[in-house]
Formats: sequence, C-alpha cells, structure tokens
Amino acid sequence: MEYPMICYNGGRPKSDGTYSQRTYESMVGVIIHEVGHNFFPMIVNSDERQWSWMDEGLNSFLERETKRERYPDVNISWGSPKGMAGYMRGDKEMMRPIMWQSDDIPPSDFGSNAYGKPAAALTLLRETVMGPELFDKAFKEYAQRWAFKHPKPADFFRTMEDASAVDLDWFWRGWFYSVDNVDVDLDEVKWYKVKAETKGMENKGVKTQKGDLATGNNAKGKATDFSNGPQEFTMINTPDASYSEFRNKINDADIRKNLESKNLYEITLKNKGGLVTPIIIEWTFKDGTKEIEQLPAEIWRLNETEVKKIFVKEKEVTRVVIDPDGKTGEVNPADNVFPKRVTENKFDSFKKN
Repeated sequence: MEYPMICYNGGRPKSDGTYSQRTYESMVGVIIHEVGHNFFPMIVNSDERQWSWMDEGLNSFLERETKRERYPDVNISWGSPKGMAGYMRGDKEMMRPIMWQSDDIPPSDFGSNAYGKPAAALTLLRETVMGPELFDKAFKEYAQRWAFKHPKPADFFRTMEDASAVDLDWFWRGWFYSVDNVDVDLDEVKWYKVKAETKGMENKGVKTQKGDLATGNNAKGKATDFSNGPQEFTMINTPDASYSEFRNKINDADIRKNLESKNLYEITLKNKGGLVTPIIIEWTFKDGTKEIEQLPAEIWRLNETEVKKIFVKEKEVTRVVIDPDGKTGEVNPADNVFPKRVTENKFDSFKKN
C-alpha cells in the first residue's frame, strides 16, 4: 500500500513521491503518542521524571489501543505481551523492574522498560485478566478521579482495584515490582479412562478390564505423545468416613456411569519464569476441531511453582498447546506443546550440513 507524501521525521519519499508502510506507521504512532501526552501526564499529572511508566507506559498502551481501533492497517505487535517476549527473555541480572526510578534505568533498557513492558502488562490485564469492559471502566475512573491532580503508582494500582472490585496485588507485584517473566512448562500430560466392568452370571465375580499401556516414554518415564493409549483406573465408592458431618451423599454409581465414555486428561504445569499468569489452553481433538479454555491466575494460589489439573473431554485429544497466540507473553513456546516436539541442538544442525 502506498501513501501520499507526508513529511515526517526527516523521512525521504521514494522516486514516485510516496512513502513506505514503515514511514506511514511511524508517523501515525508518533502523532497518536504525542497527542496522548495532553492527557498523560498533562491532565493526569504524574511525576514523569520519577516514574516514567506512568507517563510513557500508560500513553504507549493507549497509543496501541487507538491504533487497534482506528488504524487496522498499522502493526501493533510492539507493546503487546507477545511483542515484548524477546525483551523479557533477556538476562534478569541486567534488568530493572518497571517500578524503578527513571534516572537509574540503563539507557539501553529505557524504551522497553518505560514504554513497551508497561503497555504489554496493561494489554494483558485488559484482554486476558479483567476483560475489556471491566478494565475500561476502571481505567476511565482512574483518569477522571485523578484529573488535574498528582497521582503516584499506588494511586493507579488502588484505583484500578477499587473501581473493578478485583484483587490485582499478584499482578502488580509480578509485572511491576519484579523482573520475572512468563515461562510455563507443559511438563506432563496423562490420559485416563475409567475401567469398564464385566459381570458374570447373577452379577457374581465382577471384574475390571486390565489397562494395557505400551512403552514409549522418555528417560524420566513420562509419555511424549498419546500413542501409549489411555491409562485405565477403577473408581471406588466414597468411604462413609469421608463425609464427616455432611449428611448428603453423592451417587458414586452415577458418576462412574457418566465418566465411562469420557476422556480424562491430567496436565502438569511448571512455572519456570516466576511470573504468576492465567493459563490459556488450546485442545485439538481427533476430528480436527479445537477448543480454547482459560484458567485464571488464581490456579497458582496454593503452589506458585507447580500445578496439576484434570480435564474431562467428550472427544479424544491429539494435541495440547499452552498460550497458542502468545497473549500472556510466554518467553519459551517450545515447551508449551504436547506431544513434545523434538528440537535439534546446534551440533545436530551442523552435522546435517
């Protein structure tokens, strides 16, 4: 696509008097960004010298949202969780948290730390954690409540929680006060089915079919794909002692019958990056259909390093992917897939050549 000649930032037109897509996108971005500064930090008057992200970060987020709504032909990857994954994958020893005084941020990190990462954090908060409607309501409340005043970071954090009635302490702590990143490892997937029962004459000699699991696991005994088939298990009745003071009891037979034809998948997730995050799971079934399922960040509440969860599916699963579209800022998508993909090291690649 070509655009009329518009002089911006010293850009030179091509021989036919038009400018490139890159020049056009830069022009749109700068104009939106600088107009946005009329509001942040001029009307909502934060201390930009001390906390650059309250000025540049909020404004970069709003710049990206404006492009998304009004300029669909402009790339908006920078400032998104996926777009900032490369930066967050860097050496944590050399990074600074967002909540770091501006003068002490290394110049090489200033753009990512004060502009891109805060924008990515707020994009994640809006699109994945809170939802657009609730986030927009809370953000608007912040802008109105602190117009012509001098808010500090705590005022922004407190207003977002107060206006939305959502506890976001875990989010601010991880994204703004640490240099952790999102690196969730899909460590293991186990496939289960309830054993089918067979009865003899007069219901005597009730037997269960033995599960037949093939070999083919990795060195640690973990399955690397679904070729082993499901592992069968027997459901026993709930012992009376387990009900304690509860008088109502569940019908174990009905639960067993309901699960007989179902596929049960237990997934084990490990938090290698340290950042607590919602979990987005893409299930691909044998018939080619897909399903997206999202778990809230509270799933890590009891254990921030590892969590196991069982899912019941009508159809047989052939593939599981964590965060397929990079919405959470995952820095290592290679370990988010099951069946596991074989990755070559540099030596193997060299031998082929």
